[in-house]
Amino acid sequence: MKKPNTNSIPEPPLTTGDIARYCNTSPTQVNRWINSGVLNSFKTPGGQNRVTRKEFKRFLQEHNMPVEKDFFREPLAKKILVVDDDQSVVDTICTLLKSQPENYLIEEATNGYEALLIAGDFKPGLIILDIKMPGIDGLEVCRRLKENKKMDYRKKILVITGHSEAYQRQAIMAAGADDFLLKPIEMQTLLNRVRALA
Repeated sequence: MKKPNTNSIPEPPLTTGDIARYCNTSPTQVNRWINSGVLNSFKTPGGQNRVTRKEFKRFLQEHNMPVEKDFFREPLAKKILVVDDDQSVVDTICTLLKSQPENYLIEEATNGYEALLIAGDFKPGLIILDIKMPGIDGLEVCRRLKENKKMDYRKKILVITGHSEAYQRQAIMAAGADDFLLKPIEMQTLLNRVRALA
């Protein structure tokens, strides 16, 4: 069984269930194709078979099976802007997001002014935004992003803050945030929120 370099896989790979539904067959039959070597796969750390879309498309063409163009269209990248005046926080979040199978395109900013400039050009679908920053703080960035009619694209804002007071939550949500997390951030919780919002 040929094992592709998973670092070169641009999109989330297909499960045997995904392939079975597409081919109107069973996952058992898909595993037979894999075990016989006619469909190349790789193993997840948990031992499950995964197949790249490119490999599945090759398999379909080689066996004269229909290839649905929409199924193989590369998903659009989900744009995320990470904003925090602490570069180590920015680096940690960016590294975490880049390690995920989702197609995330990430930009970063270390202050509110830079965040507003980048958001105007980059047009992120999700902004992960720290509140306490020098100059233009996160609440002001949040308000400006939500009120700016020129930024009429769909965007969500996930605020991260080290302050848990009830008034802080009310101020954050009133400024236009869609959700917020308290620091220190638990990484799996952050991923879950990002997946829900992006």
